[in-house]
Amino acid sequence: MGDERTTGTRIRWRRGTVTAVGRSWHDAVELTVEVPGDGAVRSLAHPSLVGTPEAGDDVLLNTTAWAQRLGTGGYALVVAVPDRLPPDPTGPGHLVKARYTPLQVSVQGVDEQDTEHHEAIATADDIDGMPVVVADLHSALPAVLIGILATDPDLKVAYVMTDGGALPAGFSRTLSALRASLAGVVTVGQAFGGDLEAVTVHTGLLAARHVLGADVAVVSQGPGNLGTGTPWGFSGVAAGEVCNAVAVLGGVAVGALRISDADPRPRHRGVSHHSLTAFGRVALGGVTLVAPRGLGSELGRQVEEDLAGQPERNPVVWVDVDGLETALGLSPIPLTTMGRGYGQERPYFLAAAAAGRYAALQVPLPPVLDEKPTDA
Repeated sequence: MGDERTTGTRIRWRRGTVTAVGRSWHDAVELTVEVPGDGAVRSLAHPSLVGTPEAGDDVLLNTTAWAQRLGTGGYALVVAVPDRLPPDPTGPGHLVKARYTPLQVSVQGVDEQDTEHHEAIATADDIDGMPVVVADLHSALPAVLIGILATDPDLKVAYVMTDGGALPAGFSRTLSALRASLAGVVTVGQAFGGDLEAVTVHTGLLAARHVLGADVAVVSQGPGNLGTGTPWGFSGVAAGEVCNAVAVLGGVAVGALRISDADPRPRHRGVSHHSLTAFGRVALGGVTLVAPRGLGSELGRQVEEDLAGQPERNPVVWVDVDGLETALGLSPIPLTTMGRGYGQERPYFLAAAAAGRYAALQVPLPPVLDEKPTDA
């Protein structure tokens, strides 16, 4: 006999009317939607998925996360504008992301057969020793980038976004603000909306190197982080798997440590257990762990103790931070993590910037061509 059990509903659906259109950034627009029984609901639409809602439009909302008051964004999400559906897509591409969800999307992958880059990705087998900074939180990205460019402003930096947090790259206001400073964004796995789309972290790294021409790559999940208060139940554990991909492809994995003396949870003070687990136990290919000097004696000793048990494959490097605090203070976007700003989480952002500095110093020098003597 078949399984007669039924599955309960998993989405909190609501209908409402758009009363105001707020700020917008790359493929995202904020809305206020009046919902019977809920009042004015802060909502978000991704125009590439649902079109662009206008004041007066009736919209269908997914309010599941909004009703739970979950961290990142705090939005209800527009699923459809039923009376004004967008036109059918006409672009190329055969990769489907957010697969078999009600909002699966079709994109063109850098690694699929019909693209101009297919041969380059198909024949590439390594990333030429490219340094790759790996962080478990999206909030580290601007600080890592600042550390790289403060050390060498001529370096080309690509960002590879994994699918542990938000799936649409367009959700990230950070990416919208940093695009001019990046060689490009590659979305991998189920994440989508980057300048390039790739099936895996491996092809994403290959694309960063061989299509975007990056000198350095930064990899993290999108905005948001799922954690359960258990040793293994957090989305940032994938940072260790990224390090393994870097090792397989002949790159240099650099770990941006999550360091804090402000987090109220003991497991995240000093070096977070997230970093110790992802890098110390999952990254079997090895990763250089970068700690910043200038943390202060008490926190510095705590970090040193926390890193003392790292396996031999994970060397710990203490990096001078001269000039990095000034550069972080001039960040073009606000530096925040877990709801706390730079003033509260200085060690976290300093560690990310130090990882960026270390990576910039590991970029292989271009080969020196032999000069041929000229005829006298």
